[in-house]
Order: sequence, then structure tokens, then C-alpha cells
Amino acid sequence: MENTYQNLIEQTFNFPQEGFQTIDNELYFNDIPLMDIIKKYGTPLKITYLPKIGQQIQKAKRLFNVAMAKVDYKGTYTYCYCTKSSHFSFVLEEVLKNDVHLETSSAYDIHIIKELYKKGLISKERFIVCNGYKRKQYLQNITELANDGFNIVPVLDNKTEIDYYSKFVKAPKLKLGIRIASEEEPNFQFYTSRLGIRHSDIVQYYKDKIQNNPRFELKMLHFFINNGIKDTIYYWTELAKCLKVYHELKQICPTLDSLNIGGGMPIKTSLGFEYDYEYMIEEIISQIKNYCEKHQIAEPNIFTEFGSFTVSESGAALYSIVDIKVQNDRELWYMIDSSFITTLPDTWGINQRFILLAVNHWDSEAQPVNLGGLTCDSMDYYNTEAHANNVYLPKITVNEKQPLYIGFFHTGAYQESLGGYGGIQHCLIPAPKHVLIDRNEEGEITTRLFAKEQSYKSMLKTLGY
Repeated sequence: MENTYQNLIEQTFNFPQEGFQTIDNELYFNDIPLMDIIKKYGTPLKITYLPKIGQQIQKAKRLFNVAMAKVDYKGTYTYCYCTKSSHFSFVLEEVLKNDVHLETSSAYDIHIIKELYKKGLISKERFIVCNGYKRKQYLQNITELANDGFNIVPVLDNKTEIDYYSKFVKAPKLKLGIRIASEEEPNFQFYTSRLGIRHSDIVQYYKDKIQNNPRFELKMLHFFINNGIKDTIYYWTELAKCLKVYHELKQICPTLDSLNIGGGMPIKTSLGFEYDYEYMIEEIISQIKNYCEKHQIAEPNIFTEFGSFTVSESGAALYSIVDIKVQNDRELWYMIDSSFITTLPDTWGINQRFILLAVNHWDSEAQPVNLGGLTCDSMDYYNTEAHANNVYLPKITVNEKQPLYIGFFHTGAYQESLGGYGGIQHCLIPAPKHVLIDRNEEGEITTRLFAKEQSYKSMLKTLGY
């Protein structure tokens, strides 16, 4: 049979490829036989392949260090992990094996920092970059860390934030950053980001609030583009604006020595994904160096805050097809044993696409289908992929000896926090089991159950029953 699912994938993409291959018509993810995992734990199931986290961190570090070496860049590179992408302890523990620093965005993040310190996983010397709009509890928690000797860098998001530090920080010198309010893409619904301080106000703000206060030291200018690091005129224009502000500040602020270019490194959402990481990083470093040489200023230390890039490609969600429904002449529905709204809320909330592949039946004929979730919400479906307006999966029958299993891949960032991990779920569809996959010193696969499928008792308790 020529029209097999295997043939479709191989004709559409360069397949097999890094992280994905098939053996005996079954899918392997990072050399993990997914059918073995499904047989052991069942579906619906979330998995996290822990070694991928370290691989992503080391990839970025290597690319930045090589780019800097090529142009003899004088500044240093610091990799920060955005905790908001995934706060789970197993993620932070894996991240911190790779000599990285941390970026926070809320008051409760600081309690995680304290727990990591208690466990001996971080020292007080590690950079803690604090972003986000800061209400009183967040300000208080930042201040506690500063007074306790942590290497904390609050990034000022508005003009009044500094007043709290001025009043309550007792540390001899508090390092500060300032976030630039970047312009959004022309097709965005608003023109300027709500976060940060306007370009035109930053220099005067520094003069008024920081320059003559011996207890503060401006160290960092923070630049973040909402839609990520892309090779577009828009991105390079915003970077040029940022460098102009850095230059103006550097003229009057000798302590300023770091440029935080934020996050937004893209992840693979399709087997057809193409992004030249090496080129983009080399071009960023080259443009910063050229600007500094032209204006005769020292090259800044570079900070990045990669969240999704760090953890997304470690995650996957696995489902069974539990029913097949033909609703009219053209629409064929495969019903999964869970809900997209519950388990992959990005697909529902922002129309995010992930890599979707069958786990088994690769020798069966391929056909276009719609995927439906179990809730009564009309939006609980998935029927397009990043590279096409259809979803193709193996053709099966309900009475198949072995059910069809499917997987969504590179789902490791944000899904649990957006879906309300541990709380009530839409239509009370339970959160699935979560399994952690690792390798021992001999390279053998090890698995452990991190969380059981959510019970009705936990939901009833949340609801007050």
C-alpha cells in the first residue's frame, strides 16, 4: 500500500529526524519506545524527557559562546531560565544542573528561590533577575532576598517601583535593571507594550531616581520582543532602538554593563520547522559588537531568559482514540480520551500548534480527520497543523485489535499552569498522569510516576463538597 501514514510523513518532511523515528511501525521520541510507556502507564498521559532540558541549555550556551568567539566579543554570556514556563521541581532541578541563573515574574516565584536555596541547589551568588509588574508582596519578597545577601537584580517595570526599594532595602548596594517598553509588531492590537518604561523617559528617569542615590547601581537594560527573536525588519529595528538607549545611558552611567535581550527563541512546532539558530545568534552578537565599536563603548555582558526554549521540547501528551464519529459527508471525527482545553490549553486559547504524530499504525492508510476532546465545549477540537490546514492520521476502525495512540510533542512549557494544574478542570475532565523519563549513568531509560490521574475527590474538595 503506497498511501500509508509512514509514506505520507516521509514524503512531506525530512524524516526520520532529531528526536523522532519509527521502528516496526511505532514511534520513538528521543529514542524512547512510546508504546512501551503507554503499555506501562496507559493514556491519557503526559511525559517529560528530562535530558532534553539540559541539551537545550547547552545548545544555546554553545551557540552564544561560539558567536562571541568569532567576533572577539569582550562581554560575557549568562543564561537565565524563566521559571514561569514551568515551575515544577523536577524542571528546576534539571535546569540547575547546567550552571544557569534564574528569572522570576511573581511573588510566589521568590518562595521557590528560597526552597532551592534551602535544598542547596543554588547559592546566593546566582543571578536572580526579577521581572514583571510588582505588587507589594512581590516587592517585599524581593527586598527580603536583597537584604539576605542574594545576587538579585530587580528590573524596574514602572517608575514608582524603586520607591519601595529605597525605603526598605537595607543592603549596601542594590543592583537594578530597567525594562524598555518595546513597540509591538505593526499588525498587533496595540502599539506599545504595557510592560517597561518608554524609551524617551529612561535617561531622565535614571538621572532623577538612580544616578545620585549611592544605594542603587544600574547594571542592566532589559529588551524583550513579545513575538520572539526572528529575522525580521521589525526585530532588528527594535534591537537598534535598544542599543541607542543603552549608548545614551552608558554615557552617564558607568556601572551599566549588561544587556538583557530577553527570551523568545522559537521552538519546533512542526517537523517542517526551519530556523537558523546559529545565524540569528551570530547576527545579534555581531550587530551589538559593531554598534559598540562604532560608538566607542564597552561591549555589554549578554543575558538571555529562555523559558519555552528550555523546556518545551522535553514534553509530550499521549492519547488514545476512543471513538470514531462520522458527522456528515465530509467530517470524520477521532475522539481522544481527554480534553484539549484541559491538557493542551494553548491549542484552545491562542491556537498554538504542536507536532502531532501517530504513535502506532504507521503502516495503515492515511486520511484527514478532526480530533475532538471529551468536553461539551464546541472549541474542544484540533483540526489543523502548523504546516497544513488538515490533520492526517492512520485509518482505523473502532474494533481495531490495538487502538490508535497519538502524541502531541514539544508541549513542555505553560500547559499545566494555563490549564490550572491540580484544580477543577473544564467539564471535570481529570488532569492526566504525568511520567518523568530519564536515563541512568549507563544510558538506560528510567521512568517514574510524578502524578497520578486527578481524582474526583480532589476536585470535589476544591469545589467545597
